[in-house]
This record gives sequence, structure tokens and C-alpha cells, in this order.
Amino acid sequence: MFPVVYIETEILDHPVTRQVLARFPAAQRVEIERYGAVFNRRHQNFRLQKRRPSLILARKHGELLLPTPAGYGIGQTRNFYFSHLLNCVYDCRYCFLQGMYRSAHHVLFVNYEDFQTAIREALRHNPPASCFFSGYDCDSLALEPVTGFAAAFLPLFAEHPGHWLELRTKSTQIRSLLAREALPNVVVAFSFTPHAMAEALEHKVPAVERRIEALVKLAGAGWPVGLRFDPLIYTVDFREQYQQLFRMIFSRLPLERLHSVSFGPFRLPRDFFRGIARLYPDEPLYATAMEERGGMVSYPRHLEDELRDFCREELRRHVPDHTLYPCEF
Repeated sequence: MFPVVYIETEILDHPVTRQVLARFPAAQRVEIERYGAVFNRRHQNFRLQKRRPSLILARKHGELLLPTPAGYGIGQTRNFYFSHLLNCVYDCRYCFLQGMYRSAHHVLFVNYEDFQTAIREALRHNPPASCFFSGYDCDSLALEPVTGFAAAFLPLFAEHPGHWLELRTKSTQIRSLLAREALPNVVVAFSFTPHAMAEALEHKVPAVERRIEALVKLAGAGWPVGLRFDPLIYTVDFREQYQQLFRMIFSRLPLERLHSVSFGPFRLPRDFFRGIARLYPDEPLYATAMEERGGMVSYPRHLEDELRDFCREELRRHVPDHTLYPCEF
């Protein structure tokens, strides 16, 4: 899967390093001092690297846990995010990571114990109902067979039932979750766009139908599940497309296991938008008329409102209002 694995010297003997390397015995191994020498170097081409990225194993230093942007949450009092992994195995054309990073290589921070210490410290100083988001800079589950991330962190949240963990994913890698007892404070949140949009924009991602199957299996096993319609994508027939998607999901999903539904129109920071548009000059998404407001690029206000309002009303046909969380950040 990875032709080259770069490894920081200081974590050569870390247990997670050994676990990961055992899965790629044929990969070329390159020892490095700091991951930034590879990941942050100039004159890289994200689009070319995306075809065959390498894996970088590193130690995360500095702030391991950060507060989420204002308006980012699913009902808890305090919200934090942490990134054990940078970049995603999938290749979604709307993904902000393409404009954020110079490199398409994957960086796995193996020092899980330090992340767990930071989370425990936050738990001591914050009231119940804090939520920790793990899928901000990556897909939480897509590399689970390689990283063992969820398996390492679920016991921590089993010890703290008053706090929440969100695993956000487009993956069908759910075997490790199904193999253990469901935790009532861990939300497995699946991201969706309608079928035609997914085929056009979500490269390498499991089909919508397969994601729904994974969602239903987890709900049936007792896991709280979430739905993330973010970003909402505008097309001339978006009404029909989203109506069909919602029918597909809610005709099968047991609502008693639904924790939350979030939704928000496509938007990117201005510099990220410009960088991705340069990478994919022929991508219709970036040829659509857009507006910049407050440093963010999105659809013109009337289209954004039309898209958001329509999807909110359609969702209300299927789920109660208290489960709906519009993305306002």
C-alpha cells in the first residue's frame, strides 16, 4: 500500500511503529530526524503524490489537543479536536486538506499515549458533556487495520461515560468496532453526498450504498451513529438528489440509534480554495460561481441559503429538530 515508510529516529522502537512496519515488510524504510523535512518541503505536487503517497511515522510535539472552531459541535458543552493522522487515503475534490498541506503523504503520529494524557487532562478541567473529534485532518477509520487508532482510544472513553468521542469516516472499516461491545458515548459519524456527486467528487471512497450498509450494521450492534452532510454541494437538480439520498438512509436506519445530523454548504478558506483550484483547473466544482465572505469562499448567498434551507426542511421530515446541527463555522 505504501511504497516508502519514513520513520523518525526517536520512535523507531515505539510499539505502534513496530505494529505498522510489520504490515509493510516490502516497503522501503527511510530513517529521518523530523517529519517536516519530508512533509513540509517546498516544490511538492499534492496531485502527483496523491497517486502513490508514502507513510511517515512521527512523534507529535506541542499542542496535541485544540478547541474546535466556534460553531463546530454536536450538542456538548466543550469541544476539542486532535489529529493522530494527517491526510486521508481518499481523494475527495472538495477536501480542504488539498489546500492546507503541501504534501499528500500520510503522517501517523504514533505517540498515542501522549494524546491520551492530553485528553485525560482536559477531562479533569472540563465539565461533563465534552466532545473530542478525531476526524478533523483525516478519516478516523479508513486506516484502522494499519493504525489500531480506535482500538487504542475506545478504552479511554469507556472509562469516562460522561464525555464523547466522534469517529468521523467515509470508510467501511468497522470490523474492530463490531468485534467489541458498543460504547454509548462514542459516535460513529458517516459523511455522505448523493450518489452522482459521490461518483464525481469522492474518488477512492466506498460507494454510498456500502457506507449505508456499514452505518446500519453499527446501529444494529448498538453504536450511536451520526450523519454528516457536509459539504452540501449545489447542482441544478440538488433537490432530487438529496431527497433520494435521505430516503435511502432513513428507510434503513433505526432512528433510536441516531445521535446527530450535521449539515453545511461547501466552503473553503480563500487561500485553500485558490490552491485547490490550481491543482484541478478542470474540476467543475471550482469553475462554479463562488463568493468570498469573511475570508471564506462559498456559493453566492442566495444559492447557499437555498441549499441549506431545503436540506434542513427535508431532514425535518425524517428526524426530530434536536438531532440537527447546522455547521455555522
